[in-house]
Amino acid sequence: MTEQTPAPPLAHAPVEIAVIGGSGLYRLFDAGIVTEIIVDTPYGQTSAPITIGERAGRRVAFLPRHGAGHTEAPHRINYRANVWALASLGVRAIISSSAVGGVSPDYPPGLLVVTDQFIDRTSGRADTFFDEGVVAHLAAADPFDPVLRRTAIAALSALGELFAPTGTVVVIQGPRFSTRAESLWFRAAGAHIVNMTQYPEVVLASELGIGTVNLSFVTDADAGLAPAEPGADAAASALEARPHETASTETAVPETAETDAVTAELVFARLAAAQPRILAAIDGILRGIPAGYAPRPLIDPALIRAVLDRPVRTAQTAQTARTVLPVQSPRFATATGNPPVPHPVPVPAPTTEPGPAR
Repeated sequence: MTEQTPAPPLAHAPVEIAVIGGSGLYRLFDAGIVTEIIVDTPYGQTSAPITIGERAGRRVAFLPRHGAGHTEAPHRINYRANVWALASLGVRAIISSSAVGGVSPDYPPGLLVVTDQFIDRTSGRADTFFDEGVVAHLAAADPFDPVLRRTAIAALSALGELFAPTGTVVVIQGPRFSTRAESLWFRAAGAHIVNMTQYPEVVLASELGIGTVNLSFVTDADAGLAPAEPGADAAASALEARPHETASTETAVPETAETDAVTAELVFARLAAAQPRILAAIDGILRGIPAGYAPRPLIDPALIRAVLDRPVRTAQTAQTARTVLPVQSPRFATATGNPPVPHPVPVPAPTTEPGPAR
């Protein structure tokens, strides 16, 4: 149930870990006491209200990247508002999930990937907090946090999952999928998977002192180019190259590339089937994040404080058919001591079939 007033003791604990749900993951918590809030930001509204609760024994803030009903297209997501809101709650570690296409035969549908590099092919996205009166240059050679990546690799190994411990994602503008020529180009550039949302999310989090680990699930063969040959057992080849991994006997490797060419229907059907695996992996990572985890100091803390001190734009919530009563939310301290501002949370009516974004 959604917490109303008064707030239970759980709501007063700090929130240092967040999960950003990608396509197919719009709710994280089972039945129980949760707090749902809207956080005002200097950049407008977040994709959806932030839900705070307990999962895998950890206190977690959850935000669905595309909105609760998959209403935000990848190029229209308010990445800065999302990341700023989580930072204002005190979040220091983000676990993000993503649906991706495989552009390499070593990354077939059904594989989980602990992403370690990205190639940015987006355009026009607001991708820094340091564009107002001050310049800061983020060191991005290794964009994903090494401690959190090691945690994810250990968790997936313990689960006996079929996964790749590294992977380069090319991030495209979307919402359309790739052409065959583009898919070949991405593979030639060194990409293994393709996605529409991993940039600028990870660099924005780093700018505000938050470490990120990404868990990607390969749903398709992008433009139908991987596996490279009909009948090729690409997953087995990948495991031979990485003998420490364990294949899941429930993961089927497609026989042809053409049957796995991307469509929205294929993506969402496979995400739904894989959701238990994805949630189990997230739970394993949550349990494994070290107590007292501290992200890498990549930006001067004084500059981060200045960003979090920027004046917020008050959210204007429209009247909807159903509205959750205001939550008596506790004061969630930020690095500067400024609390986010909770509001009545509009609950959207049930949506139709989600759009075709990864």
